[in-house]
Amino acid sequence: MEALLTERDTILAAFWMTIRLTAVSALGSLVLGTLLAAMRVAPLASLRAAANCYVTVARNTPLTLVLLFTGLGVGANLGVELSDDIATNNYWLAVIGLTAYTSAFVCEALRSGLNTVPVGQAEAARSLGLGFVQTLRLITLPQAFRAVVAPLGSILIALTKNTTIALVVGVSEASVRMREMIETYGDQVIEIFLGFAAGFVLLCLPMGLLFGWLSRRMAVAR
Repeated sequence: MEALLTERDTILAAFWMTIRLTAVSALGSLVLGTLLAAMRVAPLASLRAAANCYVTVARNTPLTLVLLFTGLGVGANLGVELSDDIATNNYWLAVIGLTAYTSAFVCEALRSGLNTVPVGQAEAARSLGLGFVQTLRLITLPQAFRAVVAPLGSILIALTKNTTIALVVGVSEASVRMREMIETYGDQVIEIFLGFAAGFVLLCLPMGLLFGWLSRRMAVAR
């Protein structure tokens, strides 16, 4: 307990980094995942094939490899620099990797939501002269979002826990600080572990409760 109290500022900074990674990656994943879901149901076969290929590769590739690719491949080999500050550059590379990985799961959740919308609604929209994008934006996608609130919540919780893998690109988030503290305070390993585990519970539990409540509030009556 002494270690947790002594290093409380460091721990809070580490969890703040975890929150920043989660929030920005979640936003990016929602945007990219929505675009991919639209491509998965697009009338053009080439768009459906491209989105299907991306989702298949991303879902079946370990997140560690994705982050190593963004850190070593994009950052080191290709020389992509998003900031002059190394810590900031690593942060954005981690966000790119987490977004690229998580957006595939967001896409599949939204696609399942689109499948819950009766086909007749899209046909009625087309009979009124609405195009594919208009039908998607005004008719089907809003209902799909309401149908998959709970799955999106599960993906957000998984993303929060997945941020611990950002250490492979040098981001000092919670798991890195926990390892450093265990090395420094070797006689307080259990207390340190329980402290960091409690921190993640405090982050993830409210998300689950919030998304559970939202899914009940926004459920679509069929």
